[in-house]
Amino acid sequence: MGNWLVNHWFSAAVVVTWLGINIFLFTYYFLFFDRDERYFYTRAILGSALAWARASAKCLNFNSMLILLPVCRNLLSFLRGTCSCCRRTLRKQLDHNLTFHKLVAYALALLTAVHTIAHLFNLERYNRSQQATDGSLPAVLSKLHLQGSNKWLNPIHSNQTTVEYVAFTTIPGLTGVIITLALILMVTSSTEFIRRNYFEVFWYTHHLFLIYFAGLVIHGIAGLVRGQTEESLKEVHPHQCAQYLTQKDKDRHCSHSCCKDPEFGSIPAESWKWVLAPVLLYIFERILRVWRARQKVVVTKVVMHPARVLELQMQKKGFRMEVGQYIFVNCPAISLLEWHPFTLTSAPEEDFFSIHIRAAGDWTERLIDTFQKQTLEMPKIEVDGPFGTASEDVFQYEVAMLVGAGIGVTPFASILKSLWYKFQQGDQTLKTKKANNVALRFDTAVDTVTGLRHKTIFGRPMWNSEFTAVAAAHPRSVVGVFLCGPGALAKSLQKSCHQHSSLDPRKVKFYFNKENF
Repeated sequence: MGNWLVNHWFSAAVVVTWLGINIFLFTYYFLFFDRDERYFYTRAILGSALAWARASAKCLNFNSMLILLPVCRNLLSFLRGTCSCCRRTLRKQLDHNLTFHKLVAYALALLTAVHTIAHLFNLERYNRSQQATDGSLPAVLSKLHLQGSNKWLNPIHSNQTTVEYVAFTTIPGLTGVIITLALILMVTSSTEFIRRNYFEVFWYTHHLFLIYFAGLVIHGIAGLVRGQTEESLKEVHPHQCAQYLTQKDKDRHCSHSCCKDPEFGSIPAESWKWVLAPVLLYIFERILRVWRARQKVVVTKVVMHPARVLELQMQKKGFRMEVGQYIFVNCPAISLLEWHPFTLTSAPEEDFFSIHIRAAGDWTERLIDTFQKQTLEMPKIEVDGPFGTASEDVFQYEVAMLVGAGIGVTPFASILKSLWYKFQQGDQTLKTKKANNVALRFDTAVDTVTGLRHKTIFGRPMWNSEFTAVAAAHPRSVVGVFLCGPGALAKSLQKSCHQHSSLDPRKVKFYFNKENF
């Protein structure tokens, strides 16, 4: 239970820190735009909607800065390598990259809704103030554009202008609509159902992030929301002079210091400052991946296993892997743009790398058909990777439990074969003394995936019995539990790890690890 608390405390600390920064940014900028004297006149027209729009914008910038970092796979692999000497708890946080990516995405969706609704109120109030003829402060401020180019505060200068016109003809309005639509499509196409059954839809719509970031950078350059300039604030402070703005038409011979009209300036565009570094990092990441993917791949062997499982054995100059890693695969004959992740099933000790592909969608079906129909010329394959996963730490544990469901046994093929090689070679650095493999049995002389004569255990295990037996056999060991399978199974195993870990630091502890792509 102790390690469970430490792991969850650390993960919770990351989330709380992220949430705290969001709350701080929102609160600070809400109060800033709600109280700062430069926006006194702006608030006279817009009210509290100004603060809601600007505070949510700051949080949008912050989360847009973060959203790309968890999917920079080379960065994560680099950090995993540099953290190899770090505490296990710290390295495990890298395995939550996609969870954090989704969390940030949901925050972006929520903040976008707040920002959009606030600006809809702003546009309506701008329009209402422009059409007002009652001599009120909002009405007078909306007519200041008639006095000079730098004096306008209300971006709507005509009674014929509608909210819809501003939304679809101005840079902020049009980019805001495009950004929102792109975000809606990306979020809705990322559901579990879509990703599992229509991966191509998820893959293509997710590339709308290019439009999202382009729109975000130029969204604020027009500067429709304005505040009083510092020079004007010194000359005609709103606390002393606001009341005189509504009396100017009556006082034709004004001689006091408030006779001069206030002047306004746009709020500078800031989104680019927030996202420049992560966008450049991501561009470098993509260039690296494109260059690496262009390296020639030679398919040395093709094996068709039962249940339409295709095995590809390949070679590539300079390719180095660790157990449990995965690669992205592209077949130009099927699609130039689609890349799909597959776990490596070969061992680092072998002179080739391999993957097993199960028919599970249009792309995999077409890939299997392509290789089944190939005659003399082998279809071209491009490979990007490898990338790190939680399974890389498997040999850091004295005892390992490997749990795979369906095609989820593939990460452990690499581990089991590498373990066999290490035992054969008498590797003295190997900490692992025992490995339990719980998965499906195949009706062949050797295991279909691992190629080993030792078959995987058949059936659905009784987890309580399995964990009790391991704890009894290794009462003072640190046990690594590795899963590649569905979320429901993950919850069950995580619960078992929690229940069977001892509070005594000298006794058995179970650490849960799950594969995430």
